Amino acid sequence: MDYQIKAIGHVQGGRVDPIDDAWGASRSVIALDTEQFGPEALAGLDAFSHVEIVFVFDKVAPDKIETGARYPRGRKDWPLTGIFAQRGKNRPNRLGVTVCKIVSVEGTMLHVEGLDAISGTPVVDIKPVMREFLPRGDVRQPAWVGELMARYW
Repeated sequence: MDYQIKAIGHVQGGRVDPIDDAWGASRSVIALDTEQFGPEALAGLDAFSHVEIVFVFDKVAPDKIETGARYPRGRKDWPLTGIFAQRGKNRPNRLGVTVCKIVSVEGTMLHVEGLDAISGTPVVDIKPVMREFLPRGDVRQPAWVGELMARYW
């Protein structure tokens, strides 16, 4: 079986630098690869309010990949935390996932708000957000996460 993952498109516009905070108002476009997809691939997506974007942190150098634990954002006042207990970009497979607002769909272009990926980032999947896939019950997280995310969006 072949499980090779390849980009379905790329982020255009928005930010060019991977700054940690204030992503909420960032607007960008996901441009589908038109050699693979036509406008029909996005048909019906405009009926949804939000979308999950799966993308690759392609600018992370291989020697910066974390496989163990680290202090989130290098802050030693937060606990040493395993890479799979945080959402940093230095992940083993460099995959990012973000829920963002759909602004519009135009042909093979998906306009979004709040995508924390920089211009040029490869996108590997797009999924509509459906209530039934959201967490059932309460969501629990450690206090340091609230501090980290206070200015993120």
